[in-house]
Amino acid sequence: MEKFKSFLKRKDIEISAKRYLIDALGAMAQGLFCSLLIGTIINTFGTQFKIPFLTSPVAVIGGTEYTAGGIASAMSGPAMSIAIGYALKCPPLVLFSLTAAGFAANALGGAGGPLAVLFIAVISAELGKAVSKETRIDILVTPLVTVMAGILLSWLIAPPLGKAAMSVGSLIMWATELQPLLMGILVAVLTGMALTLPISSAAICAALGLTGLAGGAAVAGCCAQMVGFAVMSFKENKWGGLVSQGIGTSMLQMGNIIK
Repeated sequence: MEKFKSFLKRKDIEISAKRYLIDALGAMAQGLFCSLLIGTIINTFGTQFKIPFLTSPVAVIGGTEYTAGGIASAMSGPAMSIAIGYALKCPPLVLFSLTAAGFAANALGGAGGPLAVLFIAVISAELGKAVSKETRIDILVTPLVTVMAGILLSWLIAPPLGKAAMSVGSLIMWATELQPLLMGILVAVLTGMALTLPISSAAICAALGLTGLAGGAAVAGCCAQMVGFAVMSFKENKWGGLVSQGIGTSMLQMGNIIK
Protein backbone atom coordinates (compact mmCIF):
# COMPACT_ATOMS: atom_id res chain seq x y z
CA MET A 1 0.00 0.00 0.00
CA GLU A 2 2.84 2.38 0.82
CA LYS A 3 4.43 1.71 -2.56
CA PHE A 4 1.11 2.45 -4.25
CA LYS A 5 0.71 5.71 -2.34
CA SER A 6 4.27 6.65 -3.21
CA PHE A 7 3.57 5.91 -6.87
CA LEU A 8 0.46 8.10 -6.88
CA LYS A 9 2.36 10.92 -5.21
CA ARG A 10 5.20 10.65 -7.73
CA LYS A 11 2.70 10.78 -10.58
CA ASP A 12 0.77 13.66 -8.98
CA ILE A 13 -2.41 11.58 -8.95
CA GLU A 14 -4.53 12.96 -6.15
CA ILE A 15 -7.78 11.10 -5.65
CA SER A 16 -9.92 13.71 -3.93
CA ALA A 17 -13.19 15.58 -4.30
CA LYS A 18 -11.29 18.86 -4.53
CA ARG A 19 -9.17 17.73 -7.45
CA TYR A 20 -12.01 16.18 -9.43
CA LEU A 21 -15.16 18.10 -8.44
CA ILE A 22 -13.70 21.56 -7.92
CA ASP A 23 -10.47 21.92 -9.91
CA ALA A 24 -11.42 19.70 -12.86
CA LEU A 25 -15.05 20.83 -13.00
CA GLY A 26 -14.10 24.49 -12.79
CA ALA A 27 -11.58 24.08 -15.60
CA MET A 28 -14.10 22.16 -17.69
CA ALA A 29 -16.54 25.06 -17.45
CA GLN A 30 -13.84 27.38 -18.77
CA GLY A 31 -13.15 24.99 -21.64
CA LEU A 32 -16.85 24.97 -22.46
CA PHE A 33 -16.94 28.76 -22.39
CA CYS A 34 -13.92 29.05 -24.71
CA SER A 35 -15.51 26.80 -27.33
CA LEU A 36 -19.28 26.24 -27.36
CA LEU A 37 -20.28 29.49 -25.71
CA ILE A 38 -17.82 31.71 -27.55
CA GLY A 39 -19.00 30.05 -30.76
CA THR A 40 -22.62 30.78 -29.86
CA ILE A 41 -21.76 34.40 -29.07
CA ILE A 42 -19.96 34.76 -32.41
CA ASN A 43 -22.94 33.29 -34.28
CA THR A 44 -25.41 35.51 -32.44
CA PHE A 45 -23.28 38.60 -33.00
CA GLY A 46 -23.00 37.83 -36.71
CA THR A 47 -26.73 37.20 -37.08
CA GLN A 48 -27.87 40.25 -35.14
CA PHE A 49 -25.49 42.66 -36.88
CA LYS A 50 -25.66 40.90 -40.26
CA ILE A 51 -21.91 40.39 -40.65
CA PRO A 52 -21.36 38.15 -43.70
CA PHE A 53 -18.06 36.69 -42.52
CA LEU A 54 -19.65 35.47 -39.29
CA THR A 55 -22.81 34.09 -40.88
CA SER A 56 -21.35 32.47 -43.99
CA PRO A 57 -19.76 29.00 -43.93
CA VAL A 58 -15.99 29.13 -43.70
CA ALA A 59 -15.42 25.38 -43.92
CA VAL A 60 -17.17 22.24 -45.13
CA ILE A 61 -16.28 19.07 -43.23
CA GLY A 62 -17.91 15.78 -44.10
CA GLY A 63 -20.62 17.56 -46.03
CA THR A 64 -21.49 19.81 -43.07
CA GLU A 65 -21.02 23.55 -43.38
CA TYR A 66 -19.48 25.40 -40.45
CA THR A 67 -19.46 29.10 -39.69
CA ALA A 68 -16.68 30.65 -37.61
CA GLY A 69 -18.79 30.21 -34.50
CA GLY A 70 -19.81 26.73 -35.56
CA ILE A 71 -16.18 25.61 -35.71
CA ALA A 72 -15.58 26.93 -32.19
CA SER A 73 -18.71 25.19 -30.89
CA ALA A 74 -17.77 21.89 -32.54
CA MET A 75 -14.54 21.86 -30.55
CA SER A 76 -16.30 21.90 -27.17
CA GLY A 77 -15.47 18.28 -26.32
CA PRO A 78 -11.72 18.56 -26.94
CA ALA A 79 -11.62 21.98 -25.27
CA MET A 80 -13.28 20.69 -22.10
CA SER A 81 -11.07 17.60 -21.88
CA ILE A 82 -7.86 19.59 -22.39
CA ALA A 83 -8.99 22.06 -19.73
CA ILE A 84 -9.58 19.16 -17.35
CA GLY A 85 -6.15 17.75 -18.17
CA TYR A 86 -4.59 21.12 -17.45
CA ALA A 87 -6.32 21.24 -14.06
CA LEU A 88 -5.05 17.74 -13.29
CA LYS A 89 -1.50 18.84 -14.17
CA CYS A 90 -1.08 16.33 -16.98
CA PRO A 91 2.25 15.97 -18.80
CA PRO A 92 2.21 17.26 -22.41
CA LEU A 93 1.65 13.91 -24.14
CA VAL A 94 -1.30 13.11 -21.89
CA LEU A 95 -2.75 16.59 -22.25
CA PHE A 96 -2.65 16.54 -26.04
CA SER A 97 -4.03 13.00 -26.20
CA LEU A 98 -7.12 14.06 -24.28
CA THR A 99 -8.31 15.78 -27.46
CA ALA A 100 -9.61 12.51 -28.89
CA ALA A 101 -11.08 11.40 -25.57
CA GLY A 102 -13.01 14.65 -25.21
CA PHE A 103 -14.35 14.55 -28.75
CA ALA A 104 -15.56 10.96 -28.37
CA ALA A 105 -17.15 11.55 -24.97
CA ASN A 106 -18.99 14.68 -26.06
CA ALA A 107 -20.16 13.16 -29.34
CA LEU A 108 -21.46 9.95 -27.78
CA GLY A 109 -22.82 11.59 -24.64
CA GLY A 110 -25.61 13.54 -26.32
CA ALA A 111 -27.35 15.75 -23.76
CA GLY A 112 -24.94 14.42 -21.15
CA GLY A 113 -21.89 15.29 -23.24
CA PRO A 114 -20.20 17.64 -20.75
CA LEU A 115 -20.85 15.21 -17.89
CA ALA A 116 -19.40 12.35 -19.95
CA VAL A 117 -16.36 14.46 -20.79
CA LEU A 118 -15.79 15.15 -17.10
CA PHE A 119 -15.83 11.49 -16.08
CA ILE A 120 -13.96 10.15 -19.07
CA ALA A 121 -11.32 12.87 -19.28
CA VAL A 122 -10.51 12.49 -15.57
CA ILE A 123 -10.07 8.72 -15.83
CA SER A 124 -8.15 8.89 -19.11
CA ALA A 125 -5.90 11.63 -17.77
CA GLU A 126 -5.03 9.71 -14.63
CA LEU A 127 -4.34 6.53 -16.59
CA GLY A 128 -2.14 8.49 -18.96
CA LYS A 129 -0.27 10.07 -16.07
CA ALA A 130 0.24 6.63 -14.52
CA VAL A 131 2.10 5.29 -17.57
CA SER A 132 3.79 8.53 -18.55
CA LYS A 133 7.59 8.20 -18.78
CA GLU A 134 7.47 4.64 -17.47
CA THR A 135 8.80 3.11 -20.69
CA ARG A 136 11.48 3.87 -23.25
CA ILE A 137 8.82 4.31 -25.92
CA ASP A 138 6.82 6.84 -23.93
CA ILE A 139 5.93 8.82 -27.04
CA LEU A 140 3.96 5.79 -28.23
CA VAL A 141 2.69 4.24 -25.00
CA THR A 142 1.34 7.35 -23.27
CA PRO A 143 -0.83 8.65 -26.14
CA LEU A 144 -1.99 5.12 -26.94
CA VAL A 145 -3.15 4.45 -23.38
CA THR A 146 -4.80 7.86 -23.00
CA VAL A 147 -6.58 7.85 -26.35
CA MET A 148 -7.76 4.23 -26.19
CA ALA A 149 -8.94 4.61 -22.60
CA GLY A 150 -10.93 7.69 -23.59
CA ILE A 151 -12.52 6.11 -26.63
CA LEU A 152 -13.33 2.83 -24.87
CA LEU A 153 -14.87 4.61 -21.89
CA SER A 154 -16.83 6.88 -24.24
CA TRP A 155 -18.24 3.86 -26.01
CA LEU A 156 -19.18 2.21 -22.71
CA ILE A 157 -20.50 4.98 -20.47
CA ALA A 158 -21.14 8.13 -22.53
CA PRO A 159 -24.51 6.98 -23.99
CA PRO A 160 -25.91 5.94 -20.57
CA LEU A 161 -24.82 9.29 -19.13
CA GLY A 162 -26.64 11.00 -22.00
CA LYS A 163 -29.82 9.10 -21.15
CA ALA A 164 -29.42 10.01 -17.48
CA ALA A 165 -29.08 13.68 -18.40
CA MET A 166 -32.32 13.47 -20.36
CA SER A 167 -34.08 12.51 -17.12
CA VAL A 168 -33.89 16.22 -16.29
CA GLY A 169 -35.87 16.71 -19.47
CA SER A 170 -38.47 14.24 -18.22
CA LEU A 171 -38.88 16.33 -15.07
CA ILE A 172 -39.36 19.45 -17.18
CA MET A 173 -41.98 17.73 -19.33
CA TRP A 174 -43.79 16.58 -16.18
CA ALA A 175 -43.77 20.16 -14.93
CA THR A 176 -45.37 21.43 -18.16
CA GLU A 177 -48.46 19.36 -17.40
CA LEU A 178 -49.20 21.24 -14.17
CA GLN A 179 -51.37 24.34 -13.87
CA PRO A 180 -49.71 27.48 -15.34
CA LEU A 181 -48.33 29.10 -12.18
CA LEU A 182 -46.70 25.96 -10.77
CA MET A 183 -45.61 24.92 -14.24
CA GLY A 184 -43.89 28.23 -14.86
CA ILE A 185 -42.04 28.10 -11.55
CA LEU A 186 -40.89 24.49 -11.89
CA VAL A 187 -39.89 24.74 -15.56
CA ALA A 188 -37.89 27.89 -14.84
CA VAL A 189 -36.12 26.34 -11.85
CA LEU A 190 -35.39 23.01 -13.55
CA THR A 191 -34.12 24.67 -16.72
CA GLY A 192 -31.92 26.96 -14.66
CA MET A 193 -30.51 23.94 -12.84
CA ALA A 194 -29.84 22.18 -16.15
CA LEU A 195 -28.04 25.30 -17.36
CA THR A 196 -25.64 25.21 -14.43
CA LEU A 197 -25.09 21.46 -14.19
CA PRO A 198 -22.47 19.81 -16.44
CA ILE A 199 -25.09 18.68 -18.95
CA SER A 200 -26.31 20.23 -22.18
CA SER A 201 -29.40 22.27 -21.36
CA ALA A 202 -29.62 23.35 -25.00
CA ALA A 203 -29.76 19.74 -26.18
CA ILE A 204 -32.39 18.88 -23.58
CA CYS A 205 -34.64 21.82 -24.44
CA ALA A 206 -34.22 21.20 -28.18
CA ALA A 207 -35.20 17.55 -27.72
CA LEU A 208 -38.25 18.53 -25.67
CA GLY A 209 -39.37 21.17 -28.15
CA LEU A 210 -40.47 23.61 -25.46
CA THR A 211 -42.69 26.34 -26.91
CA GLY A 212 -45.32 28.79 -25.75
CA LEU A 213 -45.69 29.32 -22.02
CA ALA A 214 -43.28 26.49 -21.15
CA GLY A 215 -40.68 27.92 -23.51
CA GLY A 216 -41.07 31.34 -21.96
CA ALA A 217 -40.66 29.89 -18.47
CA ALA A 218 -37.49 28.09 -19.60
CA VAL A 219 -36.06 31.36 -20.95
CA ALA A 220 -36.95 33.13 -17.69
CA GLY A 221 -35.20 30.41 -15.71
CA CYS A 222 -32.06 30.66 -17.84
CA CYS A 223 -31.95 34.44 -17.56
CA ALA A 224 -32.54 34.42 -13.81
CA GLN A 225 -29.84 31.81 -13.26
CA MET A 226 -27.20 33.51 -15.38
CA VAL A 227 -27.89 37.10 -14.40
CA GLY A 228 -28.40 36.09 -10.77
CA PHE A 229 -25.02 34.39 -10.50
CA ALA A 230 -23.34 37.18 -12.44
CA VAL A 231 -24.69 39.91 -10.16
CA MET A 232 -24.26 37.95 -6.92
CA SER A 233 -20.59 37.26 -7.64
CA PHE A 234 -19.73 40.71 -9.01
CA LYS A 235 -17.88 41.69 -5.84
CA GLU A 236 -15.49 38.74 -6.24
CA ASN A 237 -15.33 38.35 -10.03
CA LYS A 238 -15.76 41.96 -11.19
CA TRP A 239 -16.59 42.72 -14.83
CA GLY A 240 -15.02 39.58 -16.24
CA GLY A 241 -17.31 37.39 -14.16
CA LEU A 242 -20.32 39.58 -14.91
CA VAL A 243 -19.86 39.26 -18.66
CA SER A 244 -18.80 35.60 -18.75
CA GLN A 245 -21.76 34.47 -16.64
CA GLY A 246 -24.28 37.03 -17.84
CA ILE A 247 -23.93 36.17 -21.53
CA GLY A 248 -22.00 32.91 -21.22
CA THR A 249 -22.91 30.26 -18.68
CA SER A 250 -23.56 29.91 -14.98
CA MET A 251 -21.70 26.58 -15.19
CA LEU A 252 -18.60 28.64 -14.39
CA GLN A 253 -19.90 28.64 -10.81
CA MET A 254 -20.04 24.83 -10.50
CA GLY A 255 -16.68 24.71 -8.73
CA ASN A 256 -17.91 27.19 -6.13
CA ILE A 257 -21.23 25.38 -5.76
CA ILE A 258 -19.41 22.12 -5.02
CA LYS A 259 -17.34 23.90 -2.37
